[in-house]
This record gives sequence, C-alpha cells and structure tokens, in this order.
Amino acid sequence: MSGHSKWNNIKHKKEKTDAQKAKVFTKIGKEISMAVKAGGADPNSNSRLRDLIAKAKANNVPNDNIERTIKKAASADAEVYEAVTYEGYGPSGVAVIVETATDNRNRTSADLRHFFDKFGGNLGTTGCVAFLFHDQGVILLESDKGEDAVMEDALDAGAEDIATEEENSYLITTAPEDLDAVRDALAQKGYELLSAEVEKIPATNVNLTNEDDIVKMRRLLDALDDDEDVQEVYHNWENAED
Repeated sequence: MSGHSKWNNIKHKKEKTDAQKAKVFTKIGKEISMAVKAGGADPNSNSRLRDLIAKAKANNVPNDNIERTIKKAASADAEVYEAVTYEGYGPSGVAVIVETATDNRNRTSADLRHFFDKFGGNLGTTGCVAFLFHDQGVILLESDKGEDAVMEDALDAGAEDIATEEENSYLITTAPEDLDAVRDALAQKGYELLSAEVEKIPATNVNLTNEDDIVKMRRLLDALDDDEDVQEVYHNWENAED
C-alpha cells in the first residue's frame, strides 16, 4: 500500500476552499445519481448508495444536500451520466487511470486529451496501462477501540490486511469480491465507515527525479482533480507526496 492513502485524500478535501468543496460535492452527487439509477434510492437495499452516503458525509456534504441528490436522481427527468474510464501516461511514463462520470463523452475526452498533452503526457487507448494495476477493496474507518481490537475484528470479517493511517483511523484492505461482506460485518460491529470502495493499486511504481517532470505531473493531477467530470484518478508515481 506504499504511497496510497485514502485518509490523506479525505483530509485534503476537508481543507479545500468553498469553491473546491462545491466541486467535490458535485462529483459525489454524480456518483450518487448513477448509484440510484443502477440500484434504487433505498440505501438499505443499495449497498453502493450506502457507501456513497458515507463518503459524502466524510467529505462534509450536508445531509440536506445528500437527500436532495437522491430524490432528484430517482425522478424521471434526472440527468443521466455515463461512467467512462480513460488511460494514459504522464511525464516519464507515469501510468494514469482516470475514471469519469459524464453526460458528454466528446467533451470529456477532449478535455482530458488537452490536460495530458499540456503537461507532458499523452492519452492512450483502453488497456494501455490497466495491466499495471490490480483491484483492491479499501475500507477507511475511525474507531477508538485500539489497533489490536480493530485488527481482530477486521480479520474475523474477512479482511486481508489493516494499516493505521492516523490515530484512531485505519485502512483495511480486502479482496475486491469480499469488500461488501467485510464492510457489512464491520458496520454490524458498530464501526464508523468513512469509505468502502474498490480501488486500483499499482503493481510497480515510477520515481520522478527530474524537477520539470515533477512540476508537470503535479499540474496534470491538479487539472484532473479540478475537472468536474473526473471522479477518481489512479497513478503509479511513487514520490507523489514528497
């Protein structure tokens, strides 16, 4: 799990400006909309929606906003978003996977191609970097039970591993197919789950040493993060947090 920290991502989002927070809310709203369209508006029977509600709350989205988004998504005239995944390379061959939710595939493709070209990379074809990543169930939770107790409960629930992110914050990994079962088991034990998602973990990493490449890669990630169609970005830049 080197270089991969969902907790750091959530902390970063909490510290954003109001304008940036609005973009985060919009992105989560699109995810909620797609989840409602796919599995209904009841989080008790729609596990994906339940996870997204937890994600929204972890990002300080007000309950009223969440409820309005769910209600709107369930209506007949709700906007329809398409999930499209793009792959490409950043500077010095950093592998990048971008997951989007869009109502205009042509616009999104053009915007992403522009970002990659502008910052020293190139947008590739489907499959060009996917083989460098593997899927992993990732659960982030907070608890004051202590590391030993959380580890025991997580392993009993079927988790593969657990790491302490910060005090009382834990990152639990599972096989992708076990994520739902582990999440439900931990929720039943009373844990507060901040997120539970299948993420893409790089098998190998690229360490950028050229300062120009580092600047361009950071600008590429910032541009992707600011684009409202972009939901998640995965990469194999080893020293991204330095």
